Amino acid sequence: MEIPGIVDLQVSGYIGVDFSSSELTEKDFIRACRELLQAGTTAFLPTIITSPKEVFKRNLAIMASALQVEEFHGRLLGLHIEGPFISPQDGARGAHNAEWVSKPDINYLNKLIDWADNKVKLITIAAEAEGAEELTEYAVSRGIAVALGHQMANIQQLNALAKAGAKALTHLGNGCPAVLPRHENPIWAGLDNDELTATIITDGHHLPPAVIKTFIRAKGVSRCIVVSDSSALAGLPPGRYNVLGNDAILEESGLLYNPNTGYLAGSSSTMLQCMNHLASLRLLSVDELLMVGFFNPLKLIGLTAADVAAQQNVRFDESQNMFCLKQ
Repeated sequence: MEIPGIVDLQVSGYIGVDFSSSELTEKDFIRACRELLQAGTTAFLPTIITSPKEVFKRNLAIMASALQVEEFHGRLLGLHIEGPFISPQDGARGAHNAEWVSKPDINYLNKLIDWADNKVKLITIAAEAEGAEELTEYAVSRGIAVALGHQMANIQQLNALAKAGAKALTHLGNGCPAVLPRHENPIWAGLDNDELTATIITDGHHLPPAVIKTFIRAKGVSRCIVVSDSSALAGLPPGRYNVLGNDAILEESGLLYNPNTGYLAGSSSTMLQCMNHLASLRLLSVDELLMVGFFNPLKLIGLTAADVAAQQNVRFDESQNMFCLKQ
């Protein structure tokens, strides 16, 4: 079955190339993007996580420049900045370095936008951070979609940010402490808000099937988006690695975690693998899978199918109920 493709709003790296590394080169970045596109992702947002200012300045420029390369037109749809305006709390900030976390600052955001040559399409911030409402209103005025994540926000704070223009929740169910208050926590708060679309990592490790099912039922297909959150270790063999100064173990199953904290260290899966895990749960029809994996992501960042270059690599095999690379 021919399909328009699959779109990933959160790609932090691939095949050993970390988009937040101080050693990132344009050559390596282009190589990783080419490999990922060949692995079934039709279009995506390269993502940089919370970093020192000098790394933001350097890497955003490298990635923004690559967006101008002809072969990436309609493939690299813009940039996603995940941080630095997130929670500094352990667990909530995930693998982000607390030293580089910053309070919402419009002047700092303007610098990020300038360094990225106005190519920022999505930014993730914490709803409870002081100044988050003002930052959200400003980002929206600049044409940037705001997602809320790596946070400890309550219902009132999420509602306030949605009113200010925030549109999504970054990887709902992740980017939070392993142990939370039973009822008052950012997961329930996120599910309660009908204005915020939930992005979810369906790699088989970040969320168990029952949670995925519950999220989709609570949000509805129109307000769910699949993301891979693929890290630099995606596409690499199992082993022990070091990512931005953090130890990480990649198991045969694809589970990627920090052995010192027990927390996940990003995803080792591509969007194709995430979509196939979701398809295997038999929760959604083909049309619904395309909603959460193609149309909804584009809508969130203000694009349509016409903004994506025609894809040649992936199709949907109805007999196997899975997305496949074309031979």
